[in-house]
Amino acid sequence: MNLSRRLLWFILARVVVVSLILASTTILSMRGTGLLGEDAQRGITAIIVATYGFSILSLLVLRMAREYSQTLTYAQIIWDILFVTGLLLFTGGIASPFSFLYLLAITNASVLLARREALYTASVCVIVYGAIIDLQYYGRLSSLGLSPQAALQQGTGYLFYTIFINILAFYLTALLTGYLAERAKRSETELEKKAIDYEELERLNSAIVSNLTSGLLTATNEGKIRVFNRYAEALTGISQEEAYDRDLGDVLPGFRLYGSDLCTARRSEFEFIPKSGRKLIIGFNSVPLTDKGGERVGLLINFQDLTQIRRMEKNLKRADRLAAIGELSARIAHEIRNPLAAISGSAQLIAQGEAVPESDRRLFGIVLRETERLNLLIHDFLAYARPSQPVRQPVNLHSLLGEIMALVTTDSRFATVRIENQIDPAILPEIDPDQFRQVLWNLLVNAAEAMRKEGVITVDAQRLDEVRPGGERRSTFKIRVEDTGPGMDGEQMAQVFEPFFTTKAGGTGLGLATVYRVVESHGGRITVESEPGTGTRFTIFLPA
Repeated sequence: MNLSRRLLWFILARVVVVSLILASTTILSMRGTGLLGEDAQRGITAIIVATYGFSILSLLVLRMAREYSQTLTYAQIIWDILFVTGLLLFTGGIASPFSFLYLLAITNASVLLARREALYTASVCVIVYGAIIDLQYYGRLSSLGLSPQAALQQGTGYLFYTIFINILAFYLTALLTGYLAERAKRSETELEKKAIDYEELERLNSAIVSNLTSGLLTATNEGKIRVFNRYAEALTGISQEEAYDRDLGDVLPGFRLYGSDLCTARRSEFEFIPKSGRKLIIGFNSVPLTDKGGERVGLLINFQDLTQIRRMEKNLKRADRLAAIGELSARIAHEIRNPLAAISGSAQLIAQGEAVPESDRRLFGIVLRETERLNLLIHDFLAYARPSQPVRQPVNLHSLLGEIMALVTTDSRFATVRIENQIDPAILPEIDPDQFRQVLWNLLVNAAEAMRKEGVITVDAQRLDEVRPGGERRSTFKIRVEDTGPGMDGEQMAQVFEPFFTTKAGGTGLGLATVYRVVESHGGRITVESEPGTGTRFTIFLPA
């Protein structure tokens, strides 16, 4: 408790003591006991009224000027000594029953100040009390009704005994109350330090919870949310204030699937669509919250976005499968290429003979055409199965797409298709220009063949700077190729990057598989979005 607060309680306590003294002296005077004369009663009343006034003034000073609390404290001690002295002068001096009030003044000095100030106060009380006894003994206070005979009524020995006992009491009180007050202040200081430590610990705990790189929430036994950290806010798009006291199932509906088993669910997952509309896979672990007695008081749930991890796992499985297929394709292609070359060469020689009928020549033409198609297919196999390492350099995607658009003007597949180049010329990702020319070509050809009639292919690119949950910053290049074709269903989208998967007559099924491999070799990823009748959008994400 600080000095100003202690001083306030001290002033209020003094008002109570003074009021009790006033009441007791008034009762004695009204009963006519003769213990107090009229002059003494008037003097006591005047002193008490003055004390009331001083107390009110002290309260006003304490309220308006707390910086003077120390000075005001010394003034209180001095006033108390003067007040007790005045009571003694009007109530018999050495015979007064109020000499014990000096002990209260000394005690107040110990509580408000310190042991040293309490000893000083005791010394002042000894001097003042001794002066009253001496002056009364030598008849200097007769005008106040204090006769020397009253001082000597019990004998000189009793007089010195009284003085000695009071002086001893004053100093013992100063020492004892000073010691106790110092211990109390020391204990109070230690408690304050501990309280400060608890506050610091609470701030540290709050900072740790807020800065976790995973979601953390706590809920009551009834499922009402109490804690909802910063990662949880970023992941769900719901603030702590919005989530507080809401049901778990309202904020994260996936928790409803577990019902009463939620507290025992370990490493479980569910799908969640936040305000952004992007479907996420949420993984979580929950444990019951218990108090010191082991009684369950709530639920603690730690969760995070596993969407990227699951996508990487899926891509890794696909990559393993594609690698195996690619290796097999390369071996088969190698084995086929040599006899295919022999067949093609032999067919050309036979077809050039003069004795070959026209009908046979036409058949040999079919053989040559098909062997050429097989040769192109094998070339695609090898390009897919054994892609070269990308030679990265800053590439202007706008110009690269412009070159491709110039080539497609002579391609019949693009006769009724319009290509819109919306790529920002300032976009300069570090990529292999030859490999990404093949990527854009394959995506454009795939879109044109899917539309089969008039349509629009839009290509754009932009740089994205995003802050992921947990405060992590990441920059990526986003390249989008979108068409107005018939679209795909979910089953087709699940297989669209698989090698040899095609929905077009005469297609090899390696175009989009090659795109996938090239994007993957650049450390990026490609996604597809489509619905029947609404067109298809391929989106490539590359690290900046």
